[in-house]
Amino acid sequence: MQQRTLGRTGLSIAPLVFGGNVFGWTADEKTSFQLLDAFFDAGFNAIDTADVYSSWVPGNSGGESETIIGKWLKRSGRARDEAVIITKVGSEMGQGRKGLSARWIAQAVEDSLSRLQTDHIDVYLSHWPDDETPYDETLGAYEKLLEQGKVRHIGASNLNATQLRAALDVSAEKNLPRYDVLQPEYNLYDRASFDGPLRNLCIAEEIGVISYFGLAKGFLSGKYRSHKDLEGSARGSGVGKYLDGRGMRILGALDEVAADTGNTQAEIAVAWIMGRKGVTAPIASATNLTQLESLLKSASITLSDEACQLLNDASE
Repeated sequence: MQQRTLGRTGLSIAPLVFGGNVFGWTADEKTSFQLLDAFFDAGFNAIDTADVYSSWVPGNSGGESETIIGKWLKRSGRARDEAVIITKVGSEMGQGRKGLSARWIAQAVEDSLSRLQTDHIDVYLSHWPDDETPYDETLGAYEKLLEQGKVRHIGASNLNATQLRAALDVSAEKNLPRYDVLQPEYNLYDRASFDGPLRNLCIAEEIGVISYFGLAKGFLSGKYRSHKDLEGSARGSGVGKYLDGRGMRILGALDEVAADTGNTQAEIAVAWIMGRKGVTAPIASATNLTQLESLLKSASITLSDEACQLLNDASE
């Protein structure tokens, strides 16, 4: 498996990251273990999760995904350095547990480490911008965690170019650790927030980019083509926005490339992200072994210039 360097972190990851948001949601513990075993057996090595996953499920309170990953790590017998664990802090956990204050980060990291059953987190991300907490307070809290070895590298998710530039400037001015990884939403449909100034900044500053929603919540798999297709789907409520003229053009282009190559629409959609300049690896989820096997194929696909142009034109 050809690996890629994650920005300046020195970490090497395979070109696909497993999205752990499904653990404890649409994949139960047993299924999650099977998926992780198959993912690592195939030569992939990075898992993305967050403390808040999957609090949106009735009966859950957050931490379910990290807990499953921790149990798997312990049961798998794999050396800790075989897995790159990425998790996040800052989302609403209830009872005032949210944001990027030094107080909450200090508590949240301990909670995550306990659930993950490990002594360190490879990449710790600020999940969302926090307008109430200055960058220097957040970065100062991370500095302590880095010094203690509880966190190896830090980054952020969902920052725009202005916010990322401001955070980098504070790091330089106050000699604080900087965000070396960014996690933006990015796929064939959702391109506007990353393409342009944010991608240019990441390239210029050598920031590793792990993008999420690579399949646009499943839309780019091609299985949702009308509102009727959304009925009974756990993700149906989030897919409806893609069922417009542009979404149909993108699916049409995916259908055409799929017919030419023999790959599925999902495999092509993920391979397109892997080939984008500035992206280290996309995150994608699977809830069964058949889906996972298909996703893994995307890492071995090289799209032709003609195919890329067709997809780019449809998604502009």
